[in-house]
Amino acid sequence: MRVIRKYANRRLYDTQQSRYVTLEDLRRLILEEEPFRVEDAKSGEDLTRTILLSIIIEQEQADSEAEVFSNDLLAQLIRVYDMSSPLPLARYLEQGTQIMMEQQKRMQSQWQQAIRHSPMEFMRELAEENMRFWQNTMNQAPPESKRNSDKQPPQTGKAKGGKTNQDKSS
Repeated sequence: MRVIRKYANRRLYDTQQSRYVTLEDLRRLILEEEPFRVEDAKSGEDLTRTILLSIIIEQEQADSEAEVFSNDLLAQLIRVYDMSSPLPLARYLEQGTQIMMEQQKRMQSQWQQAIRHSPMEFMRELAEENMRFWQNTMNQAPPESKRNSDKQPPQTGKAKGGKTNQDKSS
């Protein structure tokens, strides 16, 4: 597991990459599902939870349209801490969030398949398949020899009065 050290000057140091990192760098690690642990450089105390909360706060402040925590929800969470026997909220939220994320992935996958198999996409694929068929057919057709191209078209037969259909048109 990657270890991030937090120094007294509030800087975060990635021991695996030997460089200082930002909260945004840690957010990217989370999105990439790269596990890490943040510890105090002097005491070794686990600060991961505090840093994760800082990342959430930064996210909430950066994009007001993507707010996850409304004021009412935050107030309710604060009340949960004051309950004499707190609810097993952490476990409930973890499981609920996990289910929600799995459903989101499944929905995105199904949506992509639906778009891929839209009528327009189907028509495009069909047209491409037909084009390949005709190209293959044309490439496999035997080239016409000169003697075939030099031949006169066949007579269609005589009509009444001994004239051919060709003669009638003249």
